Amino acid sequence: MKRYGEEMKKKIFCVALGALLFALCGSAEAQQPRKLHRIGILDRTAASNSRVLWDAFRQEMRKLGWIEGNNVEYRFTEEKNENAPELARDLVRSKVDLIVVTGIPLALAAKKATSTIPIVMTNVSDPVGAGLVASLARPEGNVTGLASLSTELNTKRLEVLKDAVPRLSRVGVLRLSGDNKGQEIQMKELKPAALALKLNLEEIETQADAKGLESAFHTANNKQVGAIMPTATRGFFGARKRIVELAGKHQLPAIYFQKEFVDEGGLMSYGADYDDLFRRAAGYVDKIFKGAKPADLPVQQATKFEFVFNLKAAQQIGLTIPVRVLERANRVIK
Repeated sequence: MKRYGEEMKKKIFCVALGALLFALCGSAEAQQPRKLHRIGILDRTAASNSRVLWDAFRQEMRKLGWIEGNNVEYRFTEEKNENAPELARDLVRSKVDLIVVTGIPLALAAKKATSTIPIVMTNVSDPVGAGLVASLARPEGNVTGLASLSTELNTKRLEVLKDAVPRLSRVGVLRLSGDNKGQEIQMKELKPAALALKLNLEEIETQADAKGLESAFHTANNKQVGAIMPTATRGFFGARKRIVELAGKHQLPAIYFQKEFVDEGGLMSYGADYDDLFRRAAGYVDKIFKGAKPADLPVQQATKFEFVFNLKAAQQIGLTIPVRVLERANRVIK
């Protein structure tokens, strides 16, 4: 967990990429024999554009009194969910004490791989709907952590998009190709919301690589959509710079699920504060390492939300935003 530089990029996704050995330090506990805990990290990508989230997790671990060493096992699917089951099993074989996961597909893979090793979710959209926990209040298993509310927030994003783009009638929804239960749940919620808002949705499946995204935006133009909205998934988060560039190139308004898209020059975002979710995930790890059981730790939902708008991006595509929309933003970039 020390860095996401060139050295990590050279590793194959199925190889552990360095490690983190957490040893509890504190005035009282430092005097007692300490167990050295091993963490497994199961994520979509080792790319540097995901580092901002793990930095928040790592910094919070330090604040909670855990220091870095060298025994965390990393496994990355390299944007291929089909790799997740074997990578999760590999972490179990490595005998880690706890697994931290991102997103529904990876969380499901980890849960299937073990019923005993604690699993902490950083940002799962609907853990109950996905079958990861029995309920938010009573997980009843070895999985707990944070719910990002991405599914519920998609409805809000559609509302904001319609308010911001006059006479909008057709929205292109980017979704990753392949079987992804998280995206299926999102689309199930989006369709009735679009109907209520009198919007037509055009589902555009794509890979998160440069070629796939370029093709997706050409498809969006052919379908004559008036705006773009990617589903909330780490695959699109990792490709956010390219997505923002293509939206500008094709003069398409877009709303995103994380503020980092707007930091890259995107038009607007409405969503949970993912930095906060990753920081709070560290709190779960801390509690479990101190003896708590996942089944006794209720799943917490996102509590911090941000609506961020980029006026410069609006000007670049010739979009005039109603004042009432700008007044609702938490942050406006000029």
